[in-house]
Amino acid sequence: MNATAKRTGPLARFRVLDLTRVRSGPTCVRQLADWGADVIKIESPPKLELGDAFGGSRLGPDFQNLHRNKRGMTLNLKDPEGLEIFRKLVESADVVVENFRPDVKDRLGIDYASLRKMNKRIVLGSISGFGQDGPYAKRPGFDQITQGMGGLMAITGIPGQGPVRAGIAVSDSSAGLFLALGILTALLEREETGEGQWVDVSLLGAMIAMLDFQAARYLMKGEVPEQTGNDHPTSIPTGVFPVSDGYVNIAAAGQMMWERLCKGLDAEALMTRPEYLTSELRSKNRAALNVDLGEITRRFTSKDLIARLEKGGVACGPIYTMDQVFADPQVKHLGMAAPMHHPKLGDTALVAQPFKLSRHPFRIRTAPPEVGEHTDEIMRELGYTAAQIEAYKAKIVI
Repeated sequence: MNATAKRTGPLARFRVLDLTRVRSGPTCVRQLADWGADVIKIESPPKLELGDAFGGSRLGPDFQNLHRNKRGMTLNLKDPEGLEIFRKLVESADVVVENFRPDVKDRLGIDYASLRKMNKRIVLGSISGFGQDGPYAKRPGFDQITQGMGGLMAITGIPGQGPVRAGIAVSDSSAGLFLALGILTALLEREETGEGQWVDVSLLGAMIAMLDFQAARYLMKGEVPEQTGNDHPTSIPTGVFPVSDGYVNIAAAGQMMWERLCKGLDAEALMTRPEYLTSELRSKNRAALNVDLGEITRRFTSKDLIARLEKGGVACGPIYTMDQVFADPQVKHLGMAAPMHHPKLGDTALVAQPFKLSRHPFRIRTAPPEVGEHTDEIMRELGYTAAQIEAYKAKIVI
């Protein structure tokens, strides 16, 4: 049974041509592949050595997590015959996704205007660092650069320590997720008009969008958010508090939750302190409040404090290392470690999809493909004969 026969899911009717590399583009395509789309990952033939970097070892966790549930094909897009094969793929495809520099697709002749001539229903999804045009269009885009330019590093970290990057690739991953959302939106619109369109996302734009209320504070009120460490910037007390065996998170903003916190800690006296009477005063005196609360919370173990506060209806939780994350019973219940069998790595697990569909349970159908693993299969689907396929291989077209 081939990979196509195994595909099921709500997106199984769509074919996606995946030209993406590294992280942002593959994050987008993973959303489509995981829910059943026939994704063809197109890479350069190995003999060309064109430097199609994908980030880390092909058998490493990053690549495996990003490229599951796809078929793999090699194709030389710099060869006229390779481009002709690609055009044939476009004719029967629904989506093309790329994260080249903005000018690369124009040079290759696979820009949206060109793709539309081949198939007016095609949806092109593009990710760039800073946009398809504008003063920064030709700059290379990297997650850390756009974390800085998008404002995240200026609001992350302890006050006074200087800018701090987030521990994950926020702009890369969010750009990929926004692009997947945009592509699905375009496919829905196509059902009414019969025509595709170009969906364009930049790392910089995605990063700014992810700032959400922090960005809105500036746009509406002119407030420039600063670093607040582990404190929530506007809802106090919300932050990290010491316990006898480490730290816990407590979120007790708002008058009702504040009173529940004080009662749960047997610290009703804090409720009557003049400097803590209102949300505004607690925010103004956050440093002193954190010290006062910390003197109380450190008397408990993490387990005892969480049990006590949960009983009182106060939002709180432990602060896990990664091994503790996946050992947590609720995480296990959510199924966030998705099993996968790999022909070389054996039985392992990858990160599952965070949303669930009632009629379409998520699963990893296939491990990421080897380079060109399904080239012959896909070429046969396009109508090429065995002799033609071998001839193209000899010329390094595929």
